Amino acid sequence: MTLTELKYIVAVARERHFGRAAEACFVSQPTLSVAIKKLEEELEVKIFERSAAEVSVTPLGEEIVRQAQVVLEQAAAIKEIAKRGKDPLAGPLRLGLIYTIAPYLLPDLVRQVIERARQMPLILQENFTAKLLEQLRLGEIDAAILAEPFPDANLAVAPLYDEPFVAVVPRDHPLAQRDSVTVEELKRETMLLLGNGHCFRDHVLQVCPEFARFSDNAEGIQKSFEGSSLETIKHMVAAGMGVTLVPRLSVPKGALPGERDGALAADGVQAYVRYLPLAGEPPTRRVVLVWRRSFTRYEAIAALRNAVYACELPGCKRLT
Repeated sequence: MTLTELKYIVAVARERHFGRAAEACFVSQPTLSVAIKKLEEELEVKIFERSAAEVSVTPLGEEIVRQAQVVLEQAAAIKEIAKRGKDPLAGPLRLGLIYTIAPYLLPDLVRQVIERARQMPLILQENFTAKLLEQLRLGEIDAAILAEPFPDANLAVAPLYDEPFVAVVPRDHPLAQRDSVTVEELKRETMLLLGNGHCFRDHVLQVCPEFARFSDNAEGIQKSFEGSSLETIKHMVAAGMGVTLVPRLSVPKGALPGERDGALAADGVQAYVRYLPLAGEPPTRRVVLVWRRSFTRYEAIAALRNAVYACELPGCKRLT
């Protein structure tokens, strides 16, 4: 049994396809197939069920793949321990972020990491929460910045900040000249939502659960419409299709009522929408950093947290 064979079975379990797994491992398919067959013969068990349509993992194979991932992580940890002896932050950190955080946090976060830990470049990936959790479990990324809640995956979790929601309405909407808006007032409007898979969609539906039925059933006079990104939703608001809620960090600088440099936000689509804080105690989402408990680069995690805390985070409450 070799580490290479373990790497191959983890890749096949992830890809559910021998050809794609071979490409991911930079070897030919026959090389990968022979190695896996050799491992199955050595263990005297079937790890994969092969068919013309797909490759599936046997129940016993699932346990073997999980243990193989642990072994690969521990082997990598030996190299990391050696690196830490020279520089605890040396080497890239693979970081995943959900779609509704990455575009707004990354510009400042990357700058902070470059200034504080240039020897730790970030390898970045955007995805849905469920996919990032899977990639963490498989060791494809080292850490992720997510919004709670999410399924308990036995991960280490560090809170970063609480982020309030802000309403977005068309420029000529009756609410546009107000200094704030209530959740009850929004419930009377046509709400624009992100598509399924985005956790921020679920956050909005928690604030305005009435829109769940409009999203599933288009029979009513009032409907919700879906977009693929927050920026797409903002364009739909500008076109007069409805209103929406967005996280505070997605609001351009100077775009909220009372901000002196409001003119800075009046470019492009921002000239056709108005951002309004929610009256009273606004709903928020908690943004957290998560990583595998077996991940050994503690200093890298601490450096990343400190870089996030050093970001501007306007309107958000830091959670140190």
